[in-house]
Amino acid sequence: MKVELEPGIYVLAVSGGVDSMALLDVLRRRDDLRLVVAHLDHGIRPDSDIDRRLVQKVADKHGLVFVYDQANLGSDASEATARRARYKFLHRVQQATSADAIVTAHHQDDLLETAILNLLRGTARKGLTSLADNKNLRRPMLHLAKDEIIKYANKQDLKWREDTTNQDMKYRRNYVRENMVKKLSAKRRSQLVKLLSEAKIKNQEIDLQIANLLQFVSKGKEINRQFFIALPHAVALEVTAAWLRHNDIRQFDKKLLEKLVKDSKTLSAGKQIDINARHFIKVTKGNLALMQRERY
Repeated sequence: MKVELEPGIYVLAVSGGVDSMALLDVLRRRDDLRLVVAHLDHGIRPDSDIDRRLVQKVADKHGLVFVYDQANLGSDASEATARRARYKFLHRVQQATSADAIVTAHHQDDLLETAILNLLRGTARKGLTSLADNKNLRRPMLHLAKDEIIKYANKQDLKWREDTTNQDMKYRRNYVRENMVKKLSAKRRSQLVKLLSEAKIKNQEIDLQIANLLQFVSKGKEINRQFFIALPHAVALEVTAAWLRHNDIRQFDKKLLEKLVKDSKTLSAGKQIDINARHFIKVTKGNLALMQRERY
């Protein structure tokens, strides 16, 4: 099983499932890597402590640093809540260990599931390629199908734990996995993978163009309003999203973007547009200024 990762220090997220246990087995054989095995017990299942003991046993066997924490989220926790807790923990471990990046065991099936889920949610173009590999969050198995990972794990006689919540159809991701991704023919799967690969390239090109445009019309926390008003609606949406991300505001959806663009173009000077509890846009005749409330 071929996995590419540059030499360095990495926080490796290991849940105890087959994907992360296989990735752990591959990477622990590399002499040019220093691994910190990180495990978060979400506290969603009553038997989740068994997962932690398995991961710790394997880490200890191979002389790897093992770090874990317990979240106690409860059985009603959503996927989004669990994800936020997990990445908060992983970033905390990365900071404490001065690691180069976090590594997760996301694979090709996860890539397809995420794209389909985002389409169902009605997300824009970036939803198709939101699960990606970057310098701070490495996902070196995105080219591998789940079947390939299971074959490797069986060949190496690895031990892993099956998460029983993966069979719970109340989670939309599980429904998509069982009723859509697993039912794709080899041909359809290949076509979808190719489409997502092409979308990734196009998104990168669009992002570059938007970044250049944003640099031209904005000065940090301000955007030239007259220029913004003249932008086509679709372009204004993209510029607004990029402007927010550039200023570390990432929790927004299409509905909010539509409101921000409409109000930014039509409200009179002196008005303000709420973004969230902490931030708002101040409308002036010449500019749109991103402001932060003193108390929130």
